[in-house]
Amino acid sequence: MKCQSARDCIVLLNYGELPDELAGVLEQHLIGCEDCTEELEAFRMFEERLAVKPVLEPSPNLLAQSRMRLDDALDMIPPHGFLTQLTTNLYRWVGNVQSAPALATLLLGVGFLTGNFTHRYQVANAPKPPEQRTVTVAHPAEGVIANVTGVVQTPNSELVQVNYNKIVPESMEGSLDSPEIRKLLLVGTTAAATPGVRMNAVSLLTDECKAGHACQPAAADGDGIRHALMVSLRYDEDAGVRRKALEGLQRYVGQDLHVRDAVLEAVAHDPDAEVRRTAIGLLEPVQSDSSVRQVLRTVSTQDANPYIRTASYNALQNAADIQ
Repeated sequence: MKCQSARDCIVLLNYGELPDELAGVLEQHLIGCEDCTEELEAFRMFEERLAVKPVLEPSPNLLAQSRMRLDDALDMIPPHGFLTQLTTNLYRWVGNVQSAPALATLLLGVGFLTGNFTHRYQVANAPKPPEQRTVTVAHPAEGVIANVTGVVQTPNSELVQVNYNKIVPESMEGSLDSPEIRKLLLVGTTAAATPGVRMNAVSLLTDECKAGHACQPAAADGDGIRHALMVSLRYDEDAGVRRKALEGLQRYVGQDLHVRDAVLEAVAHDPDAEVRRTAIGLLEPVQSDSSVRQVLRTVSTQDANPYIRTASYNALQNAADIQ
């Protein structure tokens, strides 16, 4: 995604109109682009300042004049070029595919079978590597991982069993330090079959982050554990999963600005009051930060939930005592 497209998506994101398929792409772009991140922060600061001002209703005459001027301006727009029409048709085709489940399923099946055939051919013609396996796989089969169906840890050990789907159901058992197991857990945070499986995957990754095991900064490793927890915090539908992701991010609030921004978003916009209260508690080490105080001040005066307003107000008082 280029910066111009990212800034258009930022506007849609702040008004709650960004499509789900663009949310992850925008998230990846913001991790590596400081200019767009600053644009997002500036937009949100602008919205917060506007929210303080009273909203004035325009007069009927002004609305009528504005509509007439808009119609005149639209009439003066020249016809779109070839690239613009091609882009518009592409988005319209994607929308049609999304609205036609049968066609989408057919395309997915053709792509899956083609990829599976190609992969089988490459495997059949590749040299056999020496037999060195660090994990145990039940019912091995070629193909790509479709989703994760189960995550179970052996009590009092680091052995984890992850059940997942390729062409047929499979399972893999190995240490938490195994790259294969960690890869499956990362898949389980977003592609799990049930919310309970996502919770188990996020819980294990949270424990790894709390212990400081391979939990690299999100900007340095866009596919790592810390990034996966931030994605779960922002987009997972289950409030319990989002609270568990907050636990894993707690120790990094003071040192990682990306984590701090994700926690501030949870404070301001998460639909669950308990998630927001937990996020406010995580900000205690950085309450003297100006951006943190600004969000807490806005929430303490404008939020519709009195419980959250009180928690934000108390956090501001604690920050004043620290200063």
